[in-house]
Amino acid sequence: MPSAGTASRRAVQAAALLAMLVFFATQLVGALLPNVPLLIAASAAGLALDLYLQHRDPGLVAVLGKVRFDVMVRQLLRDMLVLLGLLRIQGDGSLRGYAPLFVGLVLFYAAHLACQATAILVRRSRTLPFVTRNIDTSGLRLTAAPPRLLARQHGRRLLRFAIPATAGMLVTAGTEKPLWGMLGIAVALLLAAGGTVHLAGWLRPGKRIADEQRALEWLDRWLADYQPTTGMYFSGGTTSAYQANMWLSTLAALDGNPVIVLRERFMVQKIEATDVPIICIPKVVHLMALEKSSLKMMIHPANSGKTSQVLRMPSIKHAFINHGESDKLSSCNPYSKAYDEIWVAGPAARERYQLADIGVDDRDVVEVGRPQLAPIRPYAGAPSREFTTVLYAPTWEGWDGNPGNTSVMLAGENIVRALLADPKVRLLYKPHPMTGSVDPRAGRANERIQAMIREAAAARTGARPGPEAAAELERRTAELDRLTTSTFRDSADEIERMMLQGTPEAGRAATVEAATAAWEAAYWASLPEWEHQIITTARPALFSCFNEADVLISDVSSVVSDYLISEKPYAVANTSGMTEEEFRTNFPTVSAATILTPEAGEVAGLLAAVRDPRLDGLAEARAELKVQLLGPSDPPSLVRFNAAALALAAEADARRARMEARASEIPTQREADTAAAV
Repeated sequence: MPSAGTASRRAVQAAALLAMLVFFATQLVGALLPNVPLLIAASAAGLALDLYLQHRDPGLVAVLGKVRFDVMVRQLLRDMLVLLGLLRIQGDGSLRGYAPLFVGLVLFYAAHLACQATAILVRRSRTLPFVTRNIDTSGLRLTAAPPRLLARQHGRRLLRFAIPATAGMLVTAGTEKPLWGMLGIAVALLLAAGGTVHLAGWLRPGKRIADEQRALEWLDRWLADYQPTTGMYFSGGTTSAYQANMWLSTLAALDGNPVIVLRERFMVQKIEATDVPIICIPKVVHLMALEKSSLKMMIHPANSGKTSQVLRMPSIKHAFINHGESDKLSSCNPYSKAYDEIWVAGPAARERYQLADIGVDDRDVVEVGRPQLAPIRPYAGAPSREFTTVLYAPTWEGWDGNPGNTSVMLAGENIVRALLADPKVRLLYKPHPMTGSVDPRAGRANERIQAMIREAAAARTGARPGPEAAAELERRTAELDRLTTSTFRDSADEIERMMLQGTPEAGRAATVEAATAAWEAAYWASLPEWEHQIITTARPALFSCFNEADVLISDVSSVVSDYLISEKPYAVANTSGMTEEEFRTNFPTVSAATILTPEAGEVAGLLAAVRDPRLDGLAEARAELKVQLLGPSDPPSLVRFNAAALALAAEADARRARMEARASEIPTQREADTAAAV
């Protein structure tokens, strides 16, 4: 069942489609009667609606294109109905006086098609076999993009250029003077022809970028000059970039020359601010350039259908690092056997693979910890503030529809209701961004939870930070946006963004890290400590919420494993239908947690234990579980991770040396065989 927002949007779309059909029908009636006011009103309204939909709801007009009622068919139909009306107004059915209008329209549409053909040629000439970021691309002769209206928005271009023609013909219908129609069509024709000529300028040698062959030669030279040693390979959908982003700081800190290898062009702009060179190679035939490079090993934060295309390169060693560890089955996927090594945080994950019995050799499992957890602050005792901050961060429903995956549907409202009933609790609600993407019931429950929190927040009053806090946050936001957000003009295409996103300034990563920390401090300082918060934006990040919280409530997910680095109290909702004993046995990450039933009756006891450490009987268990899940604190995780990377790179070097030795032995053996034969 669709949500209220979705239903409302569909109703608006249906109304827009109905209005469009009504305008066409009214235009036809106005032309046949003929009724000049009706014809003019319906024609103008239809064109205005089409222009509006092109800007506000391009998805709807795209659907019309699928049924062959695209923008050109619609505009041509409108123009033909206006011409029909002109003939009916004239009365004798002849083309006397209106023949130039017909000829002019034919020429206008011919010019539009010529502009469209030119746009296709320009787009193809500006498409490279790869996309880069943080790399100097001056050798590719990149240039700024042509106007977006001409190059990529053929629907908007046609409708905008057609305005003078339609307006002129409608004035002719009202005055019965063909001159107005001729003038309007002449202006439209000049716009279309001029646009075509202007766009064709990007096909001149001076504006053409490197062709595919020269671009691939440039890529080979860049790889030879940069000499990458460690890479991160990532492929995924539009919402999966967070899986790679969580490893950026770790990758940048490794010894050697790191590189990020992507497969989807859109993903280049999804990767957060980093100094590491990024190269996207969509086609597998071009991906083979990596095999000839100095790249020794690659880490993989996620499995995808395209992963096998890079695993076939025997000269590169591959390690699966996952994007988070939990007790879910997805954390020990049989696909992991395809990698040379599987890097896990601690002993618990090693045991998980062996218990799963999916064929992973224990010798291929390497414990490296979780380096990115370093910003999470350790437990500092009972809350010292008046309000106890509770972070409720449920996960999403997952692909398998298991009701135990997320607490949102079966327990979420009860958990939130129990927390809001405590006058000394401040609730931070941060649901998974994919909540409701598979099961609409989860989406509706999420909406109800947010409504409850907003209502409770509105009922509270108290002192708020002064205007200086808001001003500081605004200043820090502007600074962080400047450092992390690439601003492009509307017409910028992939090539122009490559040109603008060249080699980053030295030390930018450290500057971004400092600016992020300053923004987080300003963000929390701008909020009253008693006010509930719903956090659905990328900022503040989850780890920042960890540091602000006194206790976490979540589900069986990597959120729990990461939070344990702090050793603060936490609770996990059990909506699986298992008994508590079964739940703890099946999911080791909850062994040091307070288990919440769907009724959430345990919330009061959880809060009491958080506020009074004497009631907290799980502190020692959390310390032990932390080591079991995340490994020892000494040596630091990053040191262990870097050592694992160097060791795997050394294996790649050893293999290359063996292969070169074998290759050199072959001619010698052939010479010996030839001599023996003589």
